[in-house]
Amino acid sequence: MKTVLLCAALLCGASALAAEPAAKSQAKAGAAKGAAAAPSANAAAELAEADALFAKKAYPDALQKYTKLANAGNVMAQQHLGEMYFYGEAGAIDMDKAAQWFQKAAAKGNSVAIASLELMKQREARRADLDYWIAKYDGSDLRTTEYRCPAPRFPAMSKVNEEIDYYSGKMKDWEACHNRWVKHLNASLPLTKRIPDDIAKLLTKDESDKAAAHLKDVGDRLAEDTKVAGKLVIADFDAWRAGTEAYVKEHNEMVKNAPPRDPDDK
Repeated sequence: MKTVLLCAALLCGASALAAEPAAKSQAKAGAAKGAAAAPSANAAAELAEADALFAKKAYPDALQKYTKLANAGNVMAQQHLGEMYFYGEAGAIDMDKAAQWFQKAAAKGNSVAIASLELMKQREARRADLDYWIAKYDGSDLRTTEYRCPAPRFPAMSKVNEEIDYYSGKMKDWEACHNRWVKHLNASLPLTKRIPDDIAKLLTKDESDKAAAHLKDVGDRLAEDTKVAGKLVIADFDAWRAGTEAYVKEHNEMVKNAPPRDPDDK
């Protein structure tokens, strides 16, 4: 009987000894979980602070906080950092740094970073088209055959009705073409409307601003060239008309004041 009781006491003691390490293990796990939660909460608070600074356009301060979080592996900070370098809010546009941070965030499944990398890939493929609208477009595509209006040339004067009718018709045709062109040009302004949608969506804000400024200059030049060309043609026409009218008036006076013709003259 004593033997049984001894065994039972040993078993109870073993259970007590086994229970103590299990309790310690659970306590350690809880402490570790709490320790992990604290940095996570701190990171969320820092990210919110960085977002608030960005919203206030305090870009240098936001950049500093995003960089700290991104280097620590925060995927949202990596995404935002990539965006700041992409759009120039980090002080200057830096596509290489933007790509680096987007790649880090994309590797963790960030959908915005993945889409941004695809956008950068498209931009690289369409670089020539982007540069065309940013700095090289000249408006020549507006001058289709329908809107090409060669300036008529007028002599100093015309002395016969057939020639007067010919140059009057030339002026009327030019005036109709010129008015069509002016209407077409006005309808095409601002020229930013001509940027294709698939190109416009690839432009950064800085590039969009540059394209808008360039296209405004092109539009202003076209309008000024049209005005000057029109004035030159009208000036030439007015000179021709004045010379012709003076000749006609003089000729008519001469006919009027000419002595009567002698009926016997043959």
